[in-house]
Amino acid sequence: MERVKRGFLRRREVTVRHFDRYSADARRSLSLAREVALRLNHKTICTEHLLCGLLEANDPVISAVLSGLGVNVARLHQALEFVIGKGNRSLQSEPALSIAARHALDVAETESRRRGALEVGTDHLLLGMLCDGEGIAAGVLESFGVTLELVRAEIQSIQRLGKDYSTFSMEHQARYVMTPTLNMVSRDLTGAALADQLDPVVGREDEIERAMQILSRRGKNNPVLIGDAGVGKTAIAEGLAQCMVAGKVPDALKNKRIVSLDVGLLTVGTKYRGDFEERLKKILDEIVEAKNVIVFVDELQALVGAGVAEGSIDAGNLLKPMLARGEFQCIGATTLDDYRKSIEKDPALERRFQPVLIREMTVEETIATLQVLRPRYESFHHVRITDDAIVAAAKLAEQYIQSRFLPDKAIDLIDEAAARLRVGRSVLPSDVRTLQSQLRDIQEQKDAAVSIRSFARASQLRDKEINLHKAIVEKEDSWSLLRGREDLPVLGEREVAEVVVMWTGIPANQVSLEESERLLNLEDELHHRVIGQEEAVALVARAVRRSHTHLRDRKRPIGSFIFVGPTGVGKTELARALAASLFGSEDALIKLDMSEFQEAHHAARLVGAPPGYIGYDQAGQLTEAVKRRPYSVVLFDEVEKAHPKVFDLLLQVLEEGRLADAKGREVSFRHALVIMTSNIGAEQLGRRGDFGFKQTGQTTEQDERLEHERIRDILIPRVHELFRPEFLNRVDDIVVFHSLTRAQVRAILDLMLAQVQVRLGEQLIELRITPEAKVYLANAGYDEEFGARPLRRVVQSMIEDRLAEGVLRGLIKPGDCLTVDLRDPGHLLFRTKTAVLVQSEPKLELDEPS
Repeated sequence: MERVKRGFLRRREVTVRHFDRYSADARRSLSLAREVALRLNHKTICTEHLLCGLLEANDPVISAVLSGLGVNVARLHQALEFVIGKGNRSLQSEPALSIAARHALDVAETESRRRGALEVGTDHLLLGMLCDGEGIAAGVLESFGVTLELVRAEIQSIQRLGKDYSTFSMEHQARYVMTPTLNMVSRDLTGAALADQLDPVVGREDEIERAMQILSRRGKNNPVLIGDAGVGKTAIAEGLAQCMVAGKVPDALKNKRIVSLDVGLLTVGTKYRGDFEERLKKILDEIVEAKNVIVFVDELQALVGAGVAEGSIDAGNLLKPMLARGEFQCIGATTLDDYRKSIEKDPALERRFQPVLIREMTVEETIATLQVLRPRYESFHHVRITDDAIVAAAKLAEQYIQSRFLPDKAIDLIDEAAARLRVGRSVLPSDVRTLQSQLRDIQEQKDAAVSIRSFARASQLRDKEINLHKAIVEKEDSWSLLRGREDLPVLGEREVAEVVVMWTGIPANQVSLEESERLLNLEDELHHRVIGQEEAVALVARAVRRSHTHLRDRKRPIGSFIFVGPTGVGKTELARALAASLFGSEDALIKLDMSEFQEAHHAARLVGAPPGYIGYDQAGQLTEAVKRRPYSVVLFDEVEKAHPKVFDLLLQVLEEGRLADAKGREVSFRHALVIMTSNIGAEQLGRRGDFGFKQTGQTTEQDERLEHERIRDILIPRVHELFRPEFLNRVDDIVVFHSLTRAQVRAILDLMLAQVQVRLGEQLIELRITPEAKVYLANAGYDEEFGARPLRRVVQSMIEDRLAEGVLRGLIKPGDCLTVDLRDPGHLLFRTKTAVLVQSEPKLELDEPS
């Protein structure tokens, strides 16, 4: 300090400075300002040098003021250095105070006297530079939004927290030892906590206490927080910084500060060999000299491998000696996979850290966290967040967003839902946007009229432009007034559910927390598409309801079934109907044909090829499909044809509800419905004579019950013969599908014809089919061996092909009402108001209307 005093006193100044009246922090800032001028070869010390000295001194008062105003100190320092630049290298004289700097010091001394302070502090120096107004420092500060009025208000706010500035500085000056290089590549978490810039931390008291215990150890006092992305590892470091500011830490951690190191900034610009090592060594030297810095490194594995280049060493090897000696105290954060890959494989590095496992929060803990964070998000988005929205965010995030973790995904739900709500309220009304569009058109027409010297036309358009502009202004004013009178928009459960739908693609009725009534009526919904098979539909519906009420094992799939029975009776159709009913679309059906997996090596295609095999870089057909759409119906068609190795994979899916792909990534089947279809034993069912298909169409309930028992007695033993007991024990139920009766076949025909009517209706053509024609089509389309499957080909060949021919030939036109009737056995009659079309293989022929 004596050297800087002699340096300033040697210069010829009009006013004699009494630097003894300056506080220790202020004198250190002036000394650093002189060093900055010498380092940059400047012959005068200006206000920008004074400000640079204040920043490099890392004074707690200045840090608190600038942080409270939202200023990034590192960027401010970079901007200052860019503005100052380097001077003439030939200058070797002692730098003198400029006129602006002397004026800033005069104002600082006046400020200290006016406020009755015993010393001139760093806050007075900052006010002096801003009062000057003409210096470069004031201009740079104003470019960052720092004005004299804001600084005065922030100083008064901070003063209310403590006794006075001198006491405030003495209490905290031990924390802020000069670390200018570290400050450039880090964020001071304790400073941010002091300025109330960190979110409160809830539910992590045990983890924070464990970190304190490790940091207080004599050796190996470096905790590493290990957990999945989004569970709150960074929040624990921020919570520890808040405890330090509040004094709720052991004596060993008092007067220490936590800085968050930005590894990206640490390596930027180090393109030549040795640049990175030199920068890191300088930072480490500053930390050793400070003796009170705890470095928090998010993504610790990035620092361990940072700086690797030919002929150089990485940061991990530079840190090992200091970690061993206890000169560098660090809090790391990483995921379990990255810890195994980067830290655990190096025993010398791993033994320097003490792992702290961070578990994912429960739904209840997440709700408590959201309750605490609610005021901050309400203030930021200018909305009101209800308790229902918070509960919905936690529950829906846990249930539907599987690739991320609580509380991060629930917080993001609230954040985006609030932003979406606010943005929707900020959009101009449609009538205002229409008027604005008309105004732009008129302006373009006016400019075009002027360009061709049509001034009369331009004058008319100008009058329209003025009137439109007035109308727009009036509507905007009334809209703004209406918005100002309205209460804050309310964020509720529905808005949160809409964001979940947008993120996941799951139908809105599935996301709603009030879908109980729909599930109670699931059988009726399924029977709209699946005719008959009441037993099969009831079994599946009960499984879905158990899943919704959380009475099943939560880790297993929603349900797992083996569908057996004759071909063409609705096994695959029920799977499609379930996908549409439960998950909103048939696209949610993941169908795998097991006839393609009959060899042992085919099983690898489900999860991906192992390392060293062709196709290792390709994802598994099953795991990738479920990973991309976890809410789905997974259908293994003709499962009896699969190789036994496929069943080994299915055992894990059915029991644990998960499956690991070739890269070791686990895919959850918790929200999938697993269905396996099989035609095993169908060949033994035989033909049933004319049961159910007599000309009278009459069957009794006794006949149907006996036929059902006969089918079950044939199929169930065959299923037990084919599949291993451990596989069958993991299946929820074996569902037997029964043969279709004549009435059920006609009902299926009605569904198919209804689809044709809908497609014709889109072309403004009405289709009517007589009962006689339906009976003819039903008899022609059913085969006892193939079930109702040939019925689709009959409708296609006898109805759709003929209609297509009539439309193309112009015989059937939009607006026509087309009736399909049975003319005589084997011939259908297509009749419109203007023509009668007779089915005559292989085409329609025009007949005279009767």
